[in-house]
Amino acid sequence: MKRIAVFCGSSLGASEAFKEGAVELGKELASRDITLVYGGASVGVMGALADTVLDEGGKVIGVIPKFLAEREIAHQRLTKLYTVETMHERKAKMADLSDGFLALPGGPGTLEEFFEIFTWAQIGVHQKPIGLLNIQDYYNPLMKLLDHMVEQQFMKEKYRSLAILDSNSKNLLDQFDSYQPQDVKTYNN
Repeated sequence: MKRIAVFCGSSLGASEAFKEGAVELGKELASRDITLVYGGASVGVMGALADTVLDEGGKVIGVIPKFLAEREIAHQRLTKLYTVETMHERKAKMADLSDGFLALPGGPGTLEEFFEIFTWAQIGVHQKPIGLLNIQDYYNPLMKLLDHMVEQQFMKEKYRSLAILDSNSKNLLDQFDSYQPQDVKTYNN
């Protein structure tokens, strides 16, 4: 795994644990020589993650739309910063640059990015691992929702396992290393 896209908030959240989790992940990425691909901001969980990877000697690629470059304060120390026109271009560029995807705690934008990548895996647009760093059980309600989707037969159980959940960065990245892609969704299986 050479590059991992991380979706996360431009805010720090209610708990210091979210920033600490981003720092832990940043150190782990740098120690494994994995390039961080992220939203390009210098604020919030995004900024803490990028700063840590850079401070630890790692590489960071940011992708930010022009209209957010000032609002989210584009990071100035990145290895590479792509400025794009739209959020759609941002997500497509991040996906093209990455070998896997990981979500830290964040808001609706983080979930939107996660679900697009999750859906793309389900329908065969990519076969890359997708993880959720479950800091302070942040993603437990989301996992219950995915279970509910399976129970209500809107998603097959085998696709539920596309979301790799762990509260520890090292363990989560270890699971990425052994990831085996699912079969592509068809409507007769």
